[in-house]
Amino acid sequence: MLVTQQPVLRRFWYALMPMAHLDDGPKPFRLLGTDLVLWKQADGSPVALADRCCHRTAKLSRGFVENGQIVCGYHGWTYDCSGACVRIPQQPDLQIPAGARVPSYRAQEKYGYVWVALEDPLRPIPHFPEDGQPGYRRIFQFHEEWKTSPLRMMENSFDNAHFSYVHKANFGILENPKPAPYEFRETDYGFEAETLVPIRNPPSGHRVTGTTEPITHRHLVNRYYLPFCRRFGCRYPASGVDHIIYNCATPMEDGRMLLVQWLYRNDTEAQCSRQELIDWDAAITAEDRDILEATDFDACIDTTRRMEFHMTSDKPGLVIRRQLMDLLTAHGEVEVHRGNVGLLAAQAAQAAPAGAAAGSAA
Repeated sequence: MLVTQQPVLRRFWYALMPMAHLDDGPKPFRLLGTDLVLWKQADGSPVALADRCCHRTAKLSRGFVENGQIVCGYHGWTYDCSGACVRIPQQPDLQIPAGARVPSYRAQEKYGYVWVALEDPLRPIPHFPEDGQPGYRRIFQFHEEWKTSPLRMMENSFDNAHFSYVHKANFGILENPKPAPYEFRETDYGFEAETLVPIRNPPSGHRVTGTTEPITHRHLVNRYYLPFCRRFGCRYPASGVDHIIYNCATPMEDGRMLLVQWLYRNDTEAQCSRQELIDWDAAITAEDRDILEATDFDACIDTTRRMEFHMTSDKPGLVIRRQLMDLLTAHGEVEVHRGNVGLLAAQAAQAAPAGAAAGSAA
């Protein structure tokens, strides 16, 4: 699936960057092939516009913020949060041309990040119940670009069969490759999958797991949120420590995504420091990134095309693919992939002149 070619994916919220990154001025971001400029209004709330001045197409992200509005760095044309041009400094006494504006997009702050939806969202931003809950601390672990697709990252998150191989350098048990089974529940937002997984617990992980057992367990209550968010709900039963990760795999363009990761823990900084936890998860995530960037980002969601073979433990990934396929079908779309993108583009081009002619005749 080529994410930039599926219009319905524009109708979901995606995490783009920490709000703090906007403290020193506007920032660019590419979401689903659309170039955006982000900044903070005077009240501190985020704004997202197309990153293109309607005067001479300069990137607005090269400009600056003044009185909560964005000023183009080329000629000073100024835009408000709706995208309307409100000032042309070279001709202050003339009326601003009708239609002088740039597209605006929905933006809001949630969990310390800027979230953007390019079109009317079908669902709200996923709920993180631990956020702000007494006894939990929130840690911004990282946000980084990966050269893969959000689908690959999502299904890998629920793939218990890769632990023994991809993560053999830390918690994976190479001599025990048979994955623990999931108890599976589909929901209105995606699904919940629960399991108990044995892991190797090296000394470097004792403060993370809260136990010195050489082999310990993770009780996982994981959740998938359509299309590209997930919860890794880990509790270490031996210690009672919760290690709960939320990810948003934000699609930047085909073959390129931003992985955003939050961590919630029910212990203290003295028991396991923020930096220890970042370093621990960064090493694991780097192993995932390395193998996922070696896969084909154009992952097939229509399994009737039989592009890949599967095994029993692939069920979560297959459910993700089916739910994505159902989403496309419900909105009158077909899966767009390398094999048909040229044909679909040609068909659209052939249909365009007739539609344009009909529109002009009307």
